[in-house]
Amino acid sequence: MNKSIITRFAPSPTGEMHIGNVRTALFEYLTAKHEGGKFLMRVEDTDRERFVEGATERIVESLKWLGIMPENLDSLVVQSERLDIYRKFALQLVEEGKAYICTCTKEKLEEDRKKQEAEKRPTGYAGHCREAELKLEEVKEGQYVIRMKMPKSGRAIVHDLIRGDVEFDLSLSDGQVILKSDGYPTYHLAAIVDDHEMKITHVIRGEEWLSSTPKHLELYKMFGWTAPEFAHLPIILAPDKTKLSKRHGAVSVAEYRNLGYLPEALVNFMALLGWNPKDERELFTLPELETEFKLENVNKSPAVFDLNKLNNINAYYIQEQVKSQKSKVKSAIENFISDLSDQELELIGRGGFKTLKEAADYILKLREEPKYEGEILIFKRSDKKNTLLALRQVLEKFEKIEEWNADKVQQALEYTVIENGLGNGDVFWPVRVALSGEEKSPSPVELAVALGKEESMKRTKKAISGLS
Repeated sequence: MNKSIITRFAPSPTGEMHIGNVRTALFEYLTAKHEGGKFLMRVEDTDRERFVEGATERIVESLKWLGIMPENLDSLVVQSERLDIYRKFALQLVEEGKAYICTCTKEKLEEDRKKQEAEKRPTGYAGHCREAELKLEEVKEGQYVIRMKMPKSGRAIVHDLIRGDVEFDLSLSDGQVILKSDGYPTYHLAAIVDDHEMKITHVIRGEEWLSSTPKHLELYKMFGWTAPEFAHLPIILAPDKTKLSKRHGAVSVAEYRNLGYLPEALVNFMALLGWNPKDERELFTLPELETEFKLENVNKSPAVFDLNKLNNINAYYIQEQVKSQKSKVKSAIENFISDLSDQELELIGRGGFKTLKEAADYILKLREEPKYEGEILIFKRSDKKNTLLALRQVLEKFEKIEEWNADKVQQALEYTVIENGLGNGDVFWPVRVALSGEEKSPSPVELAVALGKEESMKRTKKAISGLS
């Protein structure tokens, strides 16, 4: 166990927690827990234009619901409360000749960009102020930025724990802004300062940050600090290999919760978005993931978001939790339906429902008196005569059942088949339709148990009457 490993989740409170954010947090959590290290969190709220009130609290609530809890929730690092610290470090680099004050206007930068595009050159800062060596007292507050001095030539090697060594041409790097004109730092400066002060050993983030890593390594070198190890996670694509969008399932954790997905299912599913256990297993509890997860088993290639796979995993956890954690499932489903009976819960556990909302919607529909055309009561290989015989015989047997349970109901249906020389379709089909009003539904035994004796008999009588 390497207890010195420290990872961090650093969300921007600009909206809800989406799958990409959560996958990153999960992999950071698992990396730390696998080694017996620490998983921390900080709030990167320096983008004030996109800041959303209450977003931080909802992010924390999502992490708690998923069970991947940072260890420093009582002492979160919040970047907007540390502006003086970032300014101090930016000015330190200016004094040491490793950064410079830039007074180029937006108009000048736009003019440069258009010229670079016309000449088919890489776009970026042209370096007008790099050698000017402007002093702080020579410029007006709010009319300058601070840029870092990137090397003009050479190559940088990023040692990535997932991708191996990745090489970059430093001549293509521009003078990255590290302190904006409003006094707020850019991500590049703030993340490096915070990671250093939080003693972060492993930075795990999306692959979109890979191209910025040479700048971050250069900042570590400028400050004389030891850089952490880096791992850049593959992007998540839709099944058709296009950008993941809401129609593919790229919704927030809160929305998944509201749709009736279980946290255990989401964690299990997200772990498989890029990580490979090196065998055929697909079902993992969080403790199992903590034991088995290794960054070296994360793929370089994009992960594919398969909503069907998530639905199948969620259906499995619903069934398993109804068996072993009934009170937990009952509590979760109360967001969708009240006064759920134990019999209805049993039906949910055997119904193969993809989500708790789907299960709740079905129970609510089942509680209503079914409406259907009488003809659908007749099985395709049966007839009206045998259907009526089956329903009447079943009704008689239902009436005689004293202890209403799955075994007794099953027995009543089976005896009706045997005693009257009927086929299973002659009996089981019309009873299922009579109880549910649908051609496709759970088994008649499960339906009867969920409805109870009185309601099951009432619906069977109605079916007989309708068919007669």
